[in-house]
Amino acid sequence: MTTTVPSATAASPTADHDALIDRLPPDFRFGAATSAFQIEGATAEDGRTPSIWDTFCRVPGAVDNGDDGDIACDHYHRMPEDVALLAGLGLDTYRFSVSWSRVQPHGRGPVNPAGIGFYDRLVDELLARGVTPWLTLYHWDLPQDLQDAGGWPARDTAYRFADYAELVHDRLGDRVEHWTTLNEPFCSAVLGHVEGVHAPGGRSLADGVHALHHLHLGHGLAVQRLRSAARRPLDLAVTHLLGTSRPATDTPADREAARRADALGFRFYLDPILRGSYPRDLVDDLAVHGIEIPVRDGDLETIAAPIDTLGVNYYRSMRTSGVDESGVTHDAHGIPVTRNLPHGGLPVTGLGWEVMPHDLTELLLRVSRDYPGTPMVITENGAAYDDHPDAHGFVDDTARTAYLAAHLAAVSQARLHGADVRGYFAWSLLDNFEWAYGYAKRFGLVRVDYTTQTRTPKRSALWLRDTALRVRGASASA
Repeated sequence: MTTTVPSATAASPTADHDALIDRLPPDFRFGAATSAFQIEGATAEDGRTPSIWDTFCRVPGAVDNGDDGDIACDHYHRMPEDVALLAGLGLDTYRFSVSWSRVQPHGRGPVNPAGIGFYDRLVDELLARGVTPWLTLYHWDLPQDLQDAGGWPARDTAYRFADYAELVHDRLGDRVEHWTTLNEPFCSAVLGHVEGVHAPGGRSLADGVHALHHLHLGHGLAVQRLRSAARRPLDLAVTHLLGTSRPATDTPADREAARRADALGFRFYLDPILRGSYPRDLVDDLAVHGIEIPVRDGDLETIAAPIDTLGVNYYRSMRTSGVDESGVTHDAHGIPVTRNLPHGGLPVTGLGWEVMPHDLTELLLRVSRDYPGTPMVITENGAAYDDHPDAHGFVDDTARTAYLAAHLAAVSQARLHGADVRGYFAWSLLDNFEWAYGYAKRFGLVRVDYTTQTRTPKRSALWLRDTALRVRGASASA
């Protein structure tokens, strides 16, 4: 099924956007998301030890401008102010992540009281302001000690992750209902171990495949531990970065390349968790590279431990070609070419990413069709633009506002066609350390002056506030 959603441009949200958004139900969640390493700072305080991202930031050339997360948004010291800001924007849910090396400094052993105490206070502050905590256990910041012991390519890390999940739950499980195990295993496994552009900076397809299997295993083990230890009903989730892979042309080479890209970039993540198996064609594709997924007896049953919600992070989709720039379909080793291409002719963000809200609708409908009965929440969606503050620090970010409106409308369109989508969390609450891009790229609803740490809500934040209030009011009275 193909659906049409008004596209996002640099203009203001359209009446068509508003009409679709206003059809969201009164209990639809409106939230914002962050991650620990990107905002907290205080990387050497209160017993926290280095993570792989602290180490990666010290590698010359790894991060733009040599930036690091040492201070970031200083959220560790400004948390009450940031929670008040979030609540003042009318957002009912806050998705944050826990720093593993702050809570369990060496990736094993007892909990660090000062580290878990920060998240204890954060949860209490959120609840006191009527904001629902949505906790993510792992957002890429593996303790360096565990990396030194083998990292995610080593099977033992999955068991260390389950121990850590239980430690966090022991302290926060009485007040936190929503638990996400992993954020975007694709980035941890592929960007971190295959392409080398994220921590820990590896460049091995075999390591990436092994890392991904053990991330999946860690997820399943954590779900089992959390279910067993639960003192109240829990909503357990995992979050995946998803997009669509279309053939660049209707040639057999491009169709086959799109199938490979879909197997490696979509079904590799959802099939084991929601179906309890790895795609057969993916296994065959990896065999061409001489790689096997290191599955042991019982692994897939553990990985498929039932979850309650699928988190969907969406930013863009690609066209896929099976032909390289020279017209060759196989490399010198006989490996088929799989090349991602832009669609062309679409508006782009400050990162050059094409704006494609219509693909979000199609993506959500595909998940609903291929994995029926799966409730979803958009756990990240947003855009970096080149923000220009006025004399008071205010950013009139019309492009970002239009982007959010178009994607919220796309979510509503998917719901109208049967997708069970229950919330939308904008990325991100604050401008922050944007991984390998450093501080140059700003995704925030709220501008952060990194010199003074002053926070100033942008037009997009005010629009999201007014939209959430309007939807709740309009829906409640309809």
